[in-house]
Amino acid sequence: PDDCEIREGGVAARWAAMGHHVKFVSCTNGDIGHWGMAGGPLATRRVAEVRRCAEILGITTEVLDIHDGELMVTLENRRTVCRLIREWNADVVISHRPNDYHPDHRYTGLLVQDAGYMVTVPNFCPDVPYLKKNPVFLFSEDSFQKPTPFAPDIIVAIDDVVEKKLAAMAALESQFYEGGANGGPQLLPDPNDPQAVAARRNDVRSAFDRRFAGTAAKFRSALTKYYGDAAESIKYAEAFEICEYGRRPSPDEIRQLFPFYPGK
Repeated sequence: PDDCEIREGGVAARWAAMGHHVKFVSCTNGDIGHWGMAGGPLATRRVAEVRRCAEILGITTEVLDIHDGELMVTLENRRTVCRLIREWNADVVISHRPNDYHPDHRYTGLLVQDAGYMVTVPNFCPDVPYLKKNPVFLFSEDSFQKPTPFAPDIIVAIDDVVEKKLAAMAALESQFYEGGANGGPQLLPDPNDPQAVAARRNDVRSAFDRRFAGTAAKFRSALTKYYGDAAESIKYAEAFEICEYGRRPSPDEIRQLFPFYPGK
């Protein structure tokens, strides 16, 4: 729990502000994602954190009860992902690319990719009505180069919601303020020193500010495609690549699904 918030928190907040229904699903429960705690107590804490994020962003969230680091590409999990997409009647589904450093990320990407066709097959998981229109499946941005680098087909300015997104990052205390699985007690300031606590929080905020700004800087030409001359003044963005296994949206449909762009 935290990847959706990092990679899609801005566009989610923008959709939600327009009255659209957005749901984040974490495919594992995060129960080993901390240096100092684990198991049920950590899983409970992380669920509470993403629920707070959902409140901030104005969306819905769900965390599957699968152990952190143990997600596998199984028929059972394919059915679970397929049912989740159908039950939400999704128009757009965003996930990891299936080439990523983390096995849970890779396998989530594969499971979602597999669902890109199966959600429309009537006799697969017949207990949940199949989708008569395939969603648009998208991959979120990453920095991996092999076998192919991420190529943005869609990019959205998030300047107007970046404060919400940064607030959501701050709510994920176990992961960022405390450092998650690769952190340690050396990261934590004296809780009785307000200045040190504020400095640590500012360090976390600044790191994410740079990350979200980095997307806009890296893909400025893609921003220009959608925003024209206004692209130069955009500071923060989120970028997405279209998965070939779902519906291939036309330029007009992209603008319908992402109703944030200025007129043609």
